[in-house]
This record gives sequence, C-alpha cells and structure tokens, in this order.
Amino acid sequence: MAKRIDLRTATDKARKYQLAVISQILYLATNGFGLVAALAWNNVINEVVDNYIKPFVGNDSGLASLFIYATIVTFFAVTLTIQLSKLKETLEEDNEFVAQIHKATKKKK
Repeated sequence: MAKRIDLRTATDKARKYQLAVISQILYLATNGFGLVAALAWNNVINEVVDNYIKPFVGNDSGLASLFIYATIVTFFAVTLTIQLSKLKETLEEDNEFVAQIHKATKKKK
C-alpha cells in the first residue's frame, strides 16, 4: 500500500531546505568576498609600511615593520568588529520593537 504524501508538509520541508541552501550560499559568498577584501587591504597596508614606515625606522627594521603592520591590522579588525556588533545590537532592538508594534496592532483588529 502506497503511503500518502501531505503536500503541505512536503512544501514546508522544501522551503526549509531552499532557505538552508540560500543561507549557506550567502554565508560562503560573504566569507569569500570578505577574504578578497582582507587581501586587498593587506596589500594596501603593506605598501604603507614599505613606503612610509620603513624609510622612517630604517630599511633593515623588518621585525619592527612587522610589529607596526600587525598593530595596524589589529586596530582595524577590533574597530570593525566593535562597530558591526553595535550595528547588530541596534538592528535587533529595532526588530523587537517592530515585532511588538505588529503584535499590538493585530490584537486591536
């Protein structure tokens, strides 16, 4: 005897899988472009260190230049992470506020 398939359940499962696939593609694409951007900034910072910092501290100061480079990269990484975290918190608070208004509006109807 053939098992009956509930089309509503099948459609819901298909939507969940579709959302999961799109979410994964978005995650991978975002990380890929993030890596490309990081490599581009890596080249910019290397050029700044080579053209402006090495002449100031001396061309034989490889270790000092690397420390300066690492400090610059760390500063940008920490600053960007803090700013993105604040943005995320603000958006989450806004979403909660909108959801509460939407819920209150539905009760009145």
